[in-house]
Amino acid sequence: MAWLYLVVAGLLEVLWAFTMKQSLGFTKLVPSLVTLVAMIISFWLLSLSMRVLPLGTAYVIWTGIGAIGAFVVGIVVLGEPVTALRVGSAVFILIGLIGLQIASDH
Repeated sequence: MAWLYLVVAGLLEVLWAFTMKQSLGFTKLVPSLVTLVAMIISFWLLSLSMRVLPLGTAYVIWTGIGAIGAFVVGIVVLGEPVTALRVGSAVFILIGLIGLQIASDH
């Protein structure tokens, strides 16, 4: 269950990062409210996952899901540039996430 909480928390981090961008510095009400609610739930689920998972693993996975997710949303939804360096860097983050998940199972 801890891994499920962590994945959902990471996905909510992607949501709040996106809606924070859409809030234009918290000047738009609906995206601002979605950002705050998603943040609260994301942090809560992260804290639940940390009851079982090591701090370092949980936190890095959570931020990694958020980073990779925001990277993909930026490209797909916001039309941000796709360069070899950006994609390569994201792949390194993904490899690190997989490594941490594998390491926490042993």
